[in-house]
Amino acid sequence: MQQGVIQVYTGEGKGKTTAATGLAVRALGQGMRVLLVRFLKPAEPVSGEVALLQTLPGIDILASGVGVVGRRPDRDEVVRSVVETFDAACVRILESYDLVIFDEINNALHRDYLPLATFLDFLDRRPEGVELVLTGRNAPPEVIARADLVTCMEKVRHPFDQGMAARRGIEF
Repeated sequence: MQQGVIQVYTGEGKGKTTAATGLAVRALGQGMRVLLVRFLKPAEPVSGEVALLQTLPGIDILASGVGVVGRRPDRDEVVRSVVETFDAACVRILESYDLVIFDEINNALHRDYLPLATFLDFLDRRPEGVELVLTGRNAPPEVIARADLVTCMEKVRHPFDQGMAARRGIEF
């Protein structure tokens, strides 16, 4: 691509990661190289999208491996995991990817697991031709201001609110 843009998928509604991985499938179908970088999500159980995507040629997946959903890991452990994963992604992004997805980066920034200034500097210096997708609730205003496309998923109703647990193949 001549010019990659920054896309942000944020909000309280469901579908941010789903939209991003759908875009990954579209890009792979057009022969593009994709890097999916996952923050704040556990390695187990493997989500349906990761189980499928890791079988496809053209995609690489980096995962922090420390999930915060349903558990309260040590903050230092989460910070270390997020920073290490981000640093590895910054090196990998130079390997001529067309699409890079930072899944749940907005929450990592919101919770100050990664310094916002560090991430904003990365956005300002990213390779020109890379399409960058940033997902997660609570996208910082400074990230939104740098984005070319912002979609806010609005929750109207969700089964979680009635106590329904996440379902394999639907929520993960």
